[in-house]
Amino acid sequence: MMHKLFVGLVSLWLAWPALANVKIEEITSPGGIKAWLVEEHSIPFTALEIRFRGGTSLDAPGKRGATLLMSALLEEGAGTLDSRGFAEAREALAADISFDAFDDGVSVSARFLTENRPEAAALLELALTDPRFDQDAIDRVRAQVASIIRSDAKDPGEIAGRTFDRLAFGDHPYGSSGNGTIDSIGTLTRDDLVAAKAAAMARDRVYVAAVGDIDPRELGALIDDLLGELPETGAPFPPHVDAALTGGITVVDFASPQSVVSFGQSGIKRDDPDFFAAYLLNQALGGSGFAARLMDEVREKRGLTYGVSTYLAPMDLAETWQGSFASANEKVAEAIEVIRAEWAKAAAEGLTQAELDAAKTYLTGSYPLRFDGNERIANILVGMQSEGLPASYVTDRNAYIEAVTLDDIKRVAARLMKPGDLRFVVVGRPVGLEAEN
Repeated sequence: MMHKLFVGLVSLWLAWPALANVKIEEITSPGGIKAWLVEEHSIPFTALEIRFRGGTSLDAPGKRGATLLMSALLEEGAGTLDSRGFAEAREALAADISFDAFDDGVSVSARFLTENRPEAAALLELALTDPRFDQDAIDRVRAQVASIIRSDAKDPGEIAGRTFDRLAFGDHPYGSSGNGTIDSIGTLTRDDLVAAKAAAMARDRVYVAAVGDIDPRELGALIDDLLGELPETGAPFPPHVDAALTGGITVVDFASPQSVVSFGQSGIKRDDPDFFAAYLLNQALGGSGFAARLMDEVREKRGLTYGVSTYLAPMDLAETWQGSFASANEKVAEAIEVIRAEWAKAAAEGLTQAELDAAKTYLTGSYPLRFDGNERIANILVGMQSEGLPASYVTDRNAYIEAVTLDDIKRVAARLMKPGDLRFVVVGRPVGLEAEN
């Protein structure tokens, strides 16, 4: 019954007037932890998002996969509760508590009813400060991760992405999967997981956002309880790495009637003054929707693929501009040539006014739709903090988009787009396509 009530409240919450109600308050807890808060007291429900910067890139040498495995085990027992006991306690409270790890962070997501907030917070605190890391849980979750690793090794999309990362980043943590390998996760011990937690989950790298039925005083006390016992500092961050991409084609043999392709070049930092121009340029070239130039040239005019997309990837320690598509083996060579030609054309000429206007319309119109629920808003807010954006960005962002001119686009295209540096990784058995360089 309690779980049904929780689901019902979440459904109602998703209907609230989104962007207009996002009034962000920046608070500091009594213990000195900063957080962003959006109060909404009409429904007795709160979403809490916590992010620790660093993530799987902090894996110790020889311990690849430790941070991911550690994060997956945080909900597998804590304090006096074993894995089953923790799950039953969470269900009894109608609370949603989950953990994840990725290249640049470890995330903690929690949703709870106001009436159960003290008990849900106490359960979350146990997971954050006193995880059990029982051996049976380690073995079970390790087997699950190993299954994912084996599956990825047979997935052409994963193979293409991992190969591209290795070419771009080499021995840097970004150059390998945060899942680790069968061999690396097989040697991880409980002590390794305890060390990975101390390295990744510390107060010197934490960002917090809450949305819902909670006030500043309550949130300050809550986050002090949750985070106050964590280490003050974590492991040093790896260095920044420039994408070591050169133009050419890498072919990975894979028995399939079609080829999967990842491609890209170096990118742009999120705090670069030209970022918004690059963002609009990407949207017009290969962003969402059928109006993008590459979709028109590669799919609509020539029928070489069902879809092609590009995106900017400004990570904490590196920047790339990437894309992907899949095509029949006999068509992939032509698709690559079309993409190269359009990349060069955009680099030389920029966009048309119509393309820029369409990109602006899409990006400004779709932005408010992201704020359609408390959990998504909390996630956006914690992401803004980790990117160093001010709270005012929520209301100012579309003005930044609108301020970009056609001259800005042409200048930034000439600065950033490097057709000669595009590296294509082709996984399949492409016809008439030879590896280059």
